[in-house]
Amino acid sequence: QVQLVESGGGLVQPGGSLRLSCVASGSIFRLATMGWYRQAPGKERELVATIFSGFRTTYADSVKGRFTISRDNAKNTAYLEMNSLKPEDTAVYYCNAQLNAMDSWGKGTLVTVSS
Repeated sequence: QVQLVESGGGLVQPGGSLRLSCVASGSIFRLATMGWYRQAPGKERELVATIFSGFRTTYADSVKGRFTISRDNAKNTAYLEMNSLKPEDTAVYYCNAQLNAMDSWGKGTLVTVSS
């Protein structure tokens, strides 16, 4: 297992931007598939974006064109750049790392979009 620590959440106005970071422990980060999930109050956790070890990315339809996932293997860090934020983006955002049987989660960072 790897340890994941998210940061960068906070309160932002609609239309604003935030960048989330996820720092991973260990030396296998570059091999892992990294994902960002979110869970809004009263809703199930949903996949927001994924970046594979080969840097291919996928996005939920609800965030396409607004969010960008990236990774810096030298820093063992994954990022989620969020632009044009909407109130419905309010959620706890979780970082996930998957590699073979490994499936690790961070504790989450809260993003609140409100005026």
